[in-house]
Amino acid sequence: MPLLKLSALLLLAVTLLVPSIPAAAEEDFVFVYFPHEDIESRFSDDWGDPRSGGRRHQGNDIFGAKHSQVIAVADGFVTAIGTSRRSGNYVRLVHRDGWETWYMHLNNDSPGSDDGSGGPEWAFAPGPEEGMFVAAGTVIGYVGDSGNAERGTAHTHFELHDGRRVVNPYSYLSDAHERWLRVLELSDQIR
Repeated sequence: MPLLKLSALLLLAVTLLVPSIPAAAEEDFVFVYFPHEDIESRFSDDWGDPRSGGRRHQGNDIFGAKHSQVIAVADGFVTAIGTSRRSGNYVRLVHRDGWETWYMHLNNDSPGSDDGSGGPEWAFAPGPEEGMFVAAGTVIGYVGDSGNAERGTAHTHFELHDGRRVVNPYSYLSDAHERWLRVLELSDQIR
């Protein structure tokens, strides 16, 4: 398909879908993109599920292919790129009105392994650095199992913060995923 035709197709698909994005309250936040580029990614509302040490899950786990891309859900600034014992490799972004998205358990393995020695080049996308602006859809890292998810199924622990508290991201993720599937469906119908 010629590039111009494909661009027109995507513009048409996005234009047709914009009215279906729910009108957000002024204080609400809308994901422009789903956090994984992998269409096969799956997630559920596991907010509040029990975790080790008496903790409760404060996010949703998005399962996907190891090493697949993790992307910024909206325009924002990188506030942290790092590693910790529990979160593993992580990226945090701050968005408009103080909203934050946290992406944890990013990859720590060499390609084709579960060796835990992949290094930052296999965890974080080249380019984004602390303090840097990233546009919605920018690749920021890669799906993995670092931190306390080691040797588990590859996933991104995704958190949403509204500036005051942690918010269950499930409805936001569902909305973004649904729009993404509709764009793909429309693009298949138009071809």
